[in-house]
Amino acid sequence: MDYHKIQNITVEDVVKAHMADLAIQEQYGVRYLQFWINEKAGTVFCLTEGPDARTCEMVHQMAHGNLACSITEVQTGTYQQIMGATHTDENGMTRNRDGIDLGYRTILFVTLRSSGHSETSSIDPLNAALKQASDLVISHHGRMVETPVVDGFIAVFNEAADAVNCSDHIRVRLTPLTREGEIAFRTGICAGQPVTEDGEFFTNTINLAQRLNCIADDNQILISSLARKLSGMRIPGSPQLKYLNDADEQFASDLLITTERNLPNSDYTIDRLCKDLGISRPQLYRKITALTGRAPNNFLRDLRLDKAALLLRRRAGNISEVALEVGFSNPSWFSKCFAERFGCIPSEIAHSQNV
Repeated sequence: MDYHKIQNITVEDVVKAHMADLAIQEQYGVRYLQFWINEKAGTVFCLTEGPDARTCEMVHQMAHGNLACSITEVQTGTYQQIMGATHTDENGMTRNRDGIDLGYRTILFVTLRSSGHSETSSIDPLNAALKQASDLVISHHGRMVETPVVDGFIAVFNEAADAVNCSDHIRVRLTPLTREGEIAFRTGICAGQPVTEDGEFFTNTINLAQRLNCIADDNQILISSLARKLSGMRIPGSPQLKYLNDADEQFASDLLITTERNLPNSDYTIDRLCKDLGISRPQLYRKITALTGRAPNNFLRDLRLDKAALLLRRRAGNISEVALEVGFSNPSWFSKCFAERFGCIPSEIAHSQNV
């Protein structure tokens, strides 16, 4: 699949170029299957079968001279999961139920966990919540992505409005469980184009959705600016359903990349974080509080504990090793903080055969 960026491109231009590709492709063992065009953004994506990327690109060059900004190999299974069933007209242009398919897809990244507020700990509410959420994905025209996510899932939608509606319906459906303290969920929603200039196939979109999920507070949905724009939704923002602007997204990415890199360092302080991000302490407090609803120290602690729970579920070390891996040099303090956040001690997760 390739990516073109062409100013003032029109559907007629791309149809003409596609016909030129078809006229010579058989000579080189190539099949240009379909294309997506976004006239406003000036982007074109072409799906091709061929012996290698160089040969596919050569057909473009010889047919009309429009070379791609990037081209990447995509496995059939991955393509089908992300892009879904697509429909083309007689000219090879991809269409959706509302007209021209611009190529955008929206990623829903959901995680659930025991909230730590109930008297007993059971994974049954988690399984029930996962089943309800996955059923809602299907009913909102989404597709589950076969990528392992501990206590969660990734789903993809052709239409951003379907993704936002689905996430809000998941929130409403799980309200009885969250109100009773049975579970807590977090959701990140991000939209993107198929191939980027660096040749990634939706990797950047999935990564941003995961980062928004990490930053989200319990029972909160964070929605990227592009996902909101594409959805055209008029659901008002709230503490549970929060829309981000471009600056928020950039700060969220910088924050997660910086903190993830420094989690093992128990001496990593808020002052160091300020220096690494190039902002003052009051700015950091204001930005993190506005974005996550938590003070910086609490956010950093929660990030460490969430990573610890993930490592324990993956059997990535014993409790002491995991504590050190996320920046806790005192095992007793680690266990105390862990119990406050998750409602159970680390060994209950480490020794569980069901998580």
